[in-house]
Amino acid sequence: MESAETLEFGHTDRKQIYEYVERRGAVDPEETREQLGLDPGGFRHHVAILKRDGRLEEEDGTLRVSLEAGTEEEYVDEDLEFHIRPARQEDLTGIVGAIRQVAEEKTYIVAETVADEIDHESALLRHNEIESRMFFVATVDDDVVGWVHLHAPELEKLSHTAELTVGVIEEYRGHGVGSHLLSRGLEWAASNGYEKVYQSVPSANEDAITFLENHGWETEAVREDHYKLDGKYVDEVMMAVEL
Repeated sequence: MESAETLEFGHTDRKQIYEYVERRGAVDPEETREQLGLDPGGFRHHVAILKRDGRLEEEDGTLRVSLEAGTEEEYVDEDLEFHIRPARQEDLTGIVGAIRQVAEEKTYIVAETVADEIDHESALLRHNEIESRMFFVATVDDDVVGWVHLHAPELEKLSHTAELTVGVIEEYRGHGVGSHLLSRGLEWAASNGYEKVYQSVPSANEDAITFLENHGWETEAVREDHYKLDGKYVDEVMMAVEL
């Protein structure tokens, strides 16, 4: 993924089209043209250049930001078949539902915040001058059962780092879904120039801490009594992995 400093468009109308699409996730081309007040010929030309340059793509009659993230992969564990692929705008509701179900366990505060944010914005994937946000999903019969999310602020001093959340709904744990999601997310981060990925979890989430430790993550710091869960103070465990 290119940094914000390289988001050059060569034409103000082209930049305007990209920003309109990026803020909304997936849009109807004709509706976009009308909203921006562009003439049909000029709009088609600018969209063609944005597609050529890998900024936008068109799928099922909608324009969306193009983020190179690989293909869909299939896995089988005992009697479970699942797929892991880059998320699409249409996955937003499924991702929010999966995150909220995991967050009900009251042990993944950061993920709960992510759900609130994407639900409010109604745009799943972001790449602009302020931030980059990427999701991969695990699906069973096309239904989202898990996710991995990476978020990176477009600040020069933090451009080498990204925050990650990962989770699987309870019914599909124990089949390696979380491990494959984590691997896919870290692979994407490394291929896009990130050097370090981090996340924070409450100390009460012992399963998550063990899971990350088993995948090479280390505890960098502990903030005492940072969370208050069910009336009890709980430490925040800040973990990271070098890529």
